Amino acid sequence: MNPDYSAINAFVAVARAGGFRPAARLDGRSASVLSDAVRRLEDQLGVRLLHRTTRKTAPTEAGKRLIEEIEPALGAVQQALDILSDYQGRPRGTLKLNVPLSGVRSALMKIVPGFLAAYPDIKLDLRVTERFLDVVGEGCDAGIRYEERLEQDMIAVPIGPRQQSFAAAASPGYLDLHGRPETPDDLLAHQCLCGRFSSGSLPPWEFERDGKTLFVEPTGPLEVTVGGAVDLLVHTAVEGGGIVYLFEDWLRPLIDEGKLEPVLEEWWPSFSGPYLYYPGRRLVPPTLRAFLDYLKTEV
Repeated sequence: MNPDYSAINAFVAVARAGGFRPAARLDGRSASVLSDAVRRLEDQLGVRLLHRTTRKTAPTEAGKRLIEEIEPALGAVQQALDILSDYQGRPRGTLKLNVPLSGVRSALMKIVPGFLAAYPDIKLDLRVTERFLDVVGEGCDAGIRYEERLEQDMIAVPIGPRQQSFAAAASPGYLDLHGRPETPDDLLAHQCLCGRFSSGSLPPWEFERDGKTLFVEPTGPLEVTVGGAVDLLVHTAVEGGGIVYLFEDWLRPLIDEGKLEPVLEEWWPSFSGPYLYYPGRRLVPPTLRAFLDYLKTEV
């Protein structure tokens, strides 16, 4: 036996108001709809819940007992619904994002502090990984990926810089000692500091110039899984250990300081920036809606 909530709510409304018409004025449903709902509930339960006369409607003994037992539960339900209403008015709760390290550095570093200040009731839970996860299956509200990795059934919103480049660089001391590459193929004779995916695969280094794209299979004394150990690649390059190939905006501060020197700069490839992606537009969680709204202010 599973009486529906609306029928129970109709019975309680009529019992509290002392009749179907007074309850209808308060409840917003017609007296006939309330009457049908109560009759349906009585049929399901197999007991009469209301005494009905032309002058008065009052709970039976069974009806009084049901009200006594059910009112605390109805109060708890209403309290839960009120909490949801509060979520609609002022976003609160946890926003879970699946992001690669590149998304953290290129986009979220500039966005997160201001977002958390604007929405103090929201907790941001970042799942930083280079693996391509199913955001829904992993319990995340959204993720960050680059265009070629986006799933077609996802909503995608630009986030962070709209144009990025990969860059190669090495310390001036290393280049003075080993020579400065003039073409991408020259890298095959150099010590390359390499980052590999979490799957174990080592991506080639891509270069382009005048509509021509070249790929180089790097080799060298150091390989690390892309993630936190990327800092070790950069540090080793600064110390003269070889040539590093990463996002330009990661290396640019060290280039500007003179600690690293650009390598094959005219060959650096460009690509579109990252996107925040999430499943569907209907019933977007309030925390994610707040984040999307905040992104509009950052454009």
